[in-house]
Formats: sequence, structure tokens, C-alpha cells
Amino acid sequence: MQGGSNRLLTPGEVADWLKVSEITVKNKYRTWGLKAQKVGRLLRFRERDIVTYLDQHYG
Repeated sequence: MQGGSNRLLTPGEVADWLKVSEITVKNKYRTWGLKAQKVGRLLRFRERDIVTYLDQHYG
């Protein structure tokens, strides 16, 4: 398994990590190829998917 955990992050947490706005995350995650999980009506992202994305694009 690559870096990161299965911990679920909110769009706000992902935005803080990537230094972008929460709205940007919600509007661009598909374009960026990030996999999102739906928890009820809420959008969540696995920490490991964000780490993988960063490694592939900026590593």
C-alpha cells in the first residue's frame, strides 16, 4: 500500500492540505481524478488517495 491511510477527509480538510478553497475541491476533484466517497449526502476523500494523487502529479 502506498502512503496515507484509509482515514476519510472532508472537502475542507483536503482544501487545507492542498492550499485551495473548499469550493475548488468540490468543483475540481473529478477533473483532478480524485476518487470521492459518498457518506450519505456528504463527500469524503480517502487520505491515501490524496497522497497518491500528490505523488503522481507533484512527487
